[in-house]
Amino acid sequence: MSDKPGMSEIKKFDKSKLKKTETQEKNSLLSRETTEQEKQAGES
Repeated sequence: MSDKPGMSEIKKFDKSKLKKTETQEKNSLLSRETTEQEKQAGES
């Protein structure tokens, strides 16, 4: 467990040095209607 930072190191961490990033959703979930249509198409 020595590879984990100690509490004193965590308290000294400077968040302002982190880079700002934009989150982009890559895989959106299908709507309920689309899922139902695909189920019906697979059954026929």
